[in-house]
Amino acid sequence: MKGHNKKMELLGSAPIPKALLAMGIPTMIGMMISAIYNLVDAYFVGGLGTSQMGAISVTYPLSQVIVGLGLLFGNGAGSYISRLLGRGNNDDAKKVASTALYSGLLLGIIFIIGTLAFLEPILKFLGTTESIMPYAIKYARIFIAASIFNIFNVMMNNIITSEGAAKISMFAMLSGALLNMILDPIFINVLNMGVTGAAIASAIGQALSTVVFLSYILMKKSIFTFKIKDCCYSKENMKEILKIGVPTLVFQLLTSLSIILINNQANALSVTHTKEYVDSVIAGMGAVTRIVSMGSLMVFGFIKGFQPIAGYSYGAKNFKRLNESIKTSILWSTVFCALFGLILILFPATIISKFTAGDMELVRIGQASLRANGFSIMLFGFYTVYSSLFLALGKGLEGFILGACRQGICFVPIILLLPSLVGISGILYAQPIADLISAIITVFMAINLHKSLEKERLSYIKNVE
Repeated sequence: MKGHNKKMELLGSAPIPKALLAMGIPTMIGMMISAIYNLVDAYFVGGLGTSQMGAISVTYPLSQVIVGLGLLFGNGAGSYISRLLGRGNNDDAKKVASTALYSGLLLGIIFIIGTLAFLEPILKFLGTTESIMPYAIKYARIFIAASIFNIFNVMMNNIITSEGAAKISMFAMLSGALLNMILDPIFINVLNMGVTGAAIASAIGQALSTVVFLSYILMKKSIFTFKIKDCCYSKENMKEILKIGVPTLVFQLLTSLSIILINNQANALSVTHTKEYVDSVIAGMGAVTRIVSMGSLMVFGFIKGFQPIAGYSYGAKNFKRLNESIKTSILWSTVFCALFGLILILFPATIISKFTAGDMELVRIGQASLRANGFSIMLFGFYTVYSSLFLALGKGLEGFILGACRQGICFVPIILLLPSLVGISGILYAQPIADLISAIITVFMAINLHKSLEKERLSYIKNVE
């Protein structure tokens, strides 16, 4: 009980800088490690050849869908749980946690079976070329089959973070990622298993993270018991879970769609270029996606710590604490994004060259894309704070609109139009242009949000008096 009270104190009364560091840094480190082992996969597989690197690049959208399934119930429940705890409704919070966990697992099993049954057509839809396909099938079969662990881990990451247990989440993700990084060179190079080895290493790492989360539950350290009998599919519970979870899932689906469109636009280049050039574009953009995602995932990790604080403060009608957490999160995330972006701008060739055995076309393409993304990611912290804030406050529609901007509303028309006008440059600069437009939209939505919060604050004070 003492541990539970400390978690609630962290969410509700600890100084904002202390609370953000305690909640944000562990999740940020966990996400950073997750991003690093994605890069380690790309590093070792990239040494096998461009087609092998292309295989894990075209499979990457599937991983985003898998994460999205976990977030559908994990993030949806996490947002609602934080607000329930802020109101003191611990029993309802327990029911929401159980409902989300078992619903997500069932949906995950259905997804895995369906994907494996139609794997080759799905990979073709993702933009896989004939030379990449054999490697993509080998990798994806194992990766998809083991994704039930990842779905469970994503849900648990969000649910237990909502109760203030960010350190456990960090440890679970950290342990799995480190094991994956250790096993990658052993399976890929020492045992000569190639992309199959990379998939097996990822599966074992994810399984270890699942074991850590299960240990946390079974040792009764969580305020949640996750009993099947506690599942409650009431209209209120499902409404609150899905109004936040669905926008989050859509965001992940749009992330997948953006990668698919990039791959398909690269495939369209085969009319005027060789298949080797097309494979270089797909592999190069895949490497860029993983590199940029290291910075974006770290920001997401930090904002995962901000979300429960914001949701708890809003549920408790502590508007002063809410506003302070928003300002501090924007400042810290923007400083980080500026530094990360500067690294990409100054050292693009050095970074991208680590993901190929000597494909200079891949390096040239990746270098230009990394530099452009370096400038645009400087706006990412500001955008992410507000897209996450809307969801934390239970404002699903606004969160959906803003979350869909960066890789949907803004990105899709740009990637469909620009390459036909300027060729390969349209593929390289589509995302940075979409980032800039999304940041401008965020400014206007943020202004309206703060006006709304001020009205709520004044109304609350009037009712109390």
